[in-house]
Formats: sequence, C-alpha cells, structure tokens
Amino acid sequence: MCGIAGLFALSGRLDADPGLIDTMCERIMHRGPDDRGVLRHPIGHIGMQRLSIIDIATGHQPIHNEDRTVWIVFNGEIYNFRDLRLELEAAGHVFYTHTDTECIVHGYEQWGEAVFEHLRGMFGVALLDLNQRKLVLARDRLGKKPLYYTTLADGTLAFGSELKCLTVVPGFRAKVNTQATHDYFAFGYVPAPASIYEGVYKLPPAHVLVAQGGHTRMHRYWQPQFAPKWTDDEATLQNRLLQELEDAVRVRLVSDVPFGAFLSGGLDSSVVAALMARNMRQPVKTFSIGFREERFNELPAARAVAAHIGAEHTELIVEADAVASLDDLVWSFDEPFGDSSAIPTHLVSRLAAGHVKMVLSGDGGDELFAGYDRYAKYQRLARLRTASLGLAVPILRASSVLALGARGKRLSRIADRMALPFPDDYISGVALATRGDLDAILAPDFHRADPYASIRGHFIRAGITEPLEQILDGDMATYLSDDILVKVDRMTMANSLEARAPLLDQNLLEFAARLPFDLKFRGGRGKYLFRRVAEKLLPTSVLNKPKQGFAIPIAKWLRHELRQRMLDTFASRSFAERGVFDVAGVKRVMDQHMAATHDHSELLWLILTYETWARRFLDTSRPLAAHAAPPLPATMAA
Repeated sequence: MCGIAGLFALSGRLDADPGLIDTMCERIMHRGPDDRGVLRHPIGHIGMQRLSIIDIATGHQPIHNEDRTVWIVFNGEIYNFRDLRLELEAAGHVFYTHTDTECIVHGYEQWGEAVFEHLRGMFGVALLDLNQRKLVLARDRLGKKPLYYTTLADGTLAFGSELKCLTVVPGFRAKVNTQATHDYFAFGYVPAPASIYEGVYKLPPAHVLVAQGGHTRMHRYWQPQFAPKWTDDEATLQNRLLQELEDAVRVRLVSDVPFGAFLSGGLDSSVVAALMARNMRQPVKTFSIGFREERFNELPAARAVAAHIGAEHTELIVEADAVASLDDLVWSFDEPFGDSSAIPTHLVSRLAAGHVKMVLSGDGGDELFAGYDRYAKYQRLARLRTASLGLAVPILRASSVLALGARGKRLSRIADRMALPFPDDYISGVALATRGDLDAILAPDFHRADPYASIRGHFIRAGITEPLEQILDGDMATYLSDDILVKVDRMTMANSLEARAPLLDQNLLEFAARLPFDLKFRGGRGKYLFRRVAEKLLPTSVLNKPKQGFAIPIAKWLRHELRQRMLDTFASRSFAERGVFDVAGVKRVMDQHMAATHDHSELLWLILTYETWARRFLDTSRPLAAHAAPPLPATMAA
C-alpha cells in the first residue's frame, strides 16, 4: 500500500523543478513511510511512498520492464499476481522482482491498456511509456484506491493519490467549485469526478486515462452486470456464495507483514473474521473500539465473535477528543468530508496500527446484498404509494399540517419524497439535506434548483429491471465509492495501515450481482442468502443483533464537547466573509439544535467541517503541513 504522485508534459518537455516530485511525495509520506522512489525523465516525473507489504526486500518502486522503456508507480495490491506472473513468463517476459507491481508492467507490454481488465485487486496506477511518450493512469473497479489529476496552464498534467500532492505544484489554483460545495452539503461528500477545486478531478473508478500527443482520453473498462440471473436452486447458490466468500478472504491473506481484522460486531466484519479463522493456522488478530454511550457501543457483540472464532482480540473504549478529531479529519481528507463515522474509523485504525500493518474489513456487504435499512424503508414507501392509489401524498400533507413540531415536519418530508419520480424518491431519502435545508444555510451562489443532478445518472442504467437493484448499482457508484471507501482509505492510510475489503472482491461482486433479488432481499429484510451462510460461521447472538452502524454521539458532542468550538466558528469574521453561508440561517439551525427542539447534528457537522477545512486549506494564514517529517532518500533514474 502506497501513495503515488507525478507530473507529465502533455506536449514537449517537462519544465519542472527536479525536487518538486519529492515535495509531492513528502505530502503523502503517511501513506508509505517505509520507502520513497522517483523517476525523473524529460517527459515526466513519477514518484511513490511505499508501505511495504509484499516483497519487502526487492519491491522498490518505480519498477520497469526489461529495457527500461516502461515505468510504473503503483498504490494497491493485486491478488492474482502469481497467476499473472506464470502467464507472462510463459509469454517470454523476464521478471527481476517478486512484486505484484511488476506484473502490471509486463501485463501492459502484453495487453496494452487492456491490462487492467486482468487485475484482481485494488489499485491506483501510473505507467510512463517512454517510447510512445505516453502516460497511463488507472483506478480499480470500485475506487478503493484514490487518484486525483489536473492540467495546469503550462500544459503539465499533475496527479497524485491525495489532493495534497497537487496543492504544492506551481500554478495550482485552489478555486472552490461551487457545484461541488453544494453537493458536499447535500450528500456529505463530493461526488466523482469532481473535487472541491475547479479543474481538479478524481479519476472515476474502473476508468483509464491516457495522456499522449497533447491530448487526453478516457474509457471505462468494467461495470457490474446484474443479468442474466443464476438459475441454480437456493442450496446450490448458498454453497457457491460460501465458496466465493472464502476465496475472496483467502487471496487477501497473502502478506509478508503482520495482519489482522477490524471487528465491529456487525454481520459483515464478523463473517470476514470467521472466514479468516478458517484459513489461518494462527489466531486472527481482531481490533474493536467502543464508546461509553451504550447505543454507540458494539463491543459485546465483537467480543462474542472473537471468542467464537478463537481470535486474539484487542479492544479499546475511547474517550474521543472531539476538537482534535475534527482537525485530524480535515487534514486527512483534503476536501470537505462530512461522514462523522470517519472518527471511529480513524480510532480503530490507530489501534490496529499499533499491532499490525494490514487488516481485512467488512466493507461492501450492505451494497452487495441489500443490507441497509433504507432499502426496506424505500420498499415500504413504494408499496404504500401503490396501495393508496396515489392518495398517500395528499393524506400525508394534510396530516403534516395537523401534527406538531418534528412529527409534522417528518410527515411533510415523506410526502415530498413520495411525490418525486424515480430515482429522486430514493436519493431524497438518503441525502443529508433537502433543497430547503440548503437554501436556508447557503449563500445564493450555492443554491441549485436540481439538488440531485450530480449523482442521478448513476441510478439509471439500461439492463437493470428491478428498481432496488438500480439503487444498489447507484449506491456502489456513489455512496460506496465516494464516501465509504474514501473514509476507509484516508483513515487507514493516515495511520500507515493497509485495509483490504474481501466483500468487494470483483469475483464475489459479479456473482452477487446476478443472484435473484429475492435471495438478497426477502420479507422486508436484506442479506437473506448472506445470512444463511453466516449461520454456519457465527453465534446466534450476532445473527439476530439489530443493525447498528459505526456511529458516534455527534448530536451530544455539538451540544457539549464541540459547543464552544461551534459557537466561536460561526460567530467569527472569517465565517461571515467566507461567502458560502447564509449566516442568519446557520444561526437559526444552531439555535434550534442547542435548544433540543430539533436534531440538526448532521447539518451542523457539515458546516463546521467545511469551515474548518476552509481555514486549513484556503486561508493563507494557516499552515498547510500537518507536521514536519524528515524526507526519505529518493532514487533518481533516467
């Protein structure tokens, strides 16, 4: 696991300070503190920071082909690299390392830009082809590994694993993207391909970008297919699912360093840990955190699973420093990121990093097997709309007028949601703010008539006939890729820890997508077939535990631990002059929350996080660096 960065001359020669690539790498030293390597060539400079997991001795990057005409920097892991190596050696390619990285170089020689279709794993890749004067950037199928890029006024294409890499490049302009800002407040994240800055983009998952001859082009190399459906009987599909799950876990146990697993006590991480125990000779090292507030504490369930599988279990009840946590998150994410569950993710990553260098996580199970409660809620609303012959909306509107306070507001929002066409009737239920909320807190320049325009297209794809499967597909392309996987990547990498997600294995995903929907969602409950498999692996207490989520008491924090920070921030001159907020509207929201008449915790957290980010990254009086770190020695090659 690493971080990569680079510069490429779209035409002619690269006119850049030779030390710039080192500065870019220094910004992401936390992603790979073990090693640094760079290549400086007249057409481009590429560099990487390495967290050594596989082939520690000879895996130094950049890595090249036999005649040193193709060079690569790579962030990620390729799980089928041994099979690929055998195939490529049989075709005549000569290897000089034992890394998975070198398979991509020779694969590019063999298959060209189609090499990424052969890779099973997670990756952010930059290939520099010197003969063809070409740069190739690629990202894995679901976007587990990040990759940002921008083109500067002088024709230089700059890229990096984090935005930090780009902000140090001369000519970079940190101009806020108003649409991205709106979307952040609507969804809690900035949807790809946009970033918070104008002209700076995230390479979308499953895409390849090629820069050559003064131009760039991009194409998609993969998309999940939900048809044709498997026709095997349920027992057969259950056995096949267990085999796919076990294989996905087994291939991720390849490591030359100590590793373990995140164990939240939920179904997904518990299944992953149990399958690890079945495929390891030594006990699984599991890591869990909890909070003193009972409704946010899953430690008892995690302990039960750890005991059941004979794990070497480490847990910690945390007293999180709310203010320090907010500052840490802002630095790690580079752009506004509003998912407060990043805090426990950061804390459990820090706990695990004290013992191991790599962990397996349970991310992805809800998207693959329809596990979120919101899917059941959406189905109930859809059935109510159908059963009422269209009368549900006016009845709810009338009821909202008669009801008082929060209940009336809730009924009104349900009516508004049911009146919308697909997929807006779903998106409006998972968005963190309505158009009315946004208009109340944001300055006019950030208002939008269509609040869902940036992500709507992901929920409409030909060939998927079941609306809830359209939703699963859309959630994988948006919430999973731009929120969940971003959160896990940044929080683990901030602690120099690698996380692998077996439930998002491409073979498993392709199998699960083609399961009949009734085997994912049955009787108003998700994960039907997945639960049948889990029954063979886990104690009954975990199987029947209500879904809890990985949350923190943010509403309480804003009324207590973060209260003074919020009051000072919202009353400050810089906040008023930011030009982003309707200051009076923000005060109304804050006052209602502080009076406990409303729970505006999500909205207030979004505002506080954005302003903290703006002060750190936009205001010139604030230092950009998190801390001073000694540079690692760089390798220079031509």
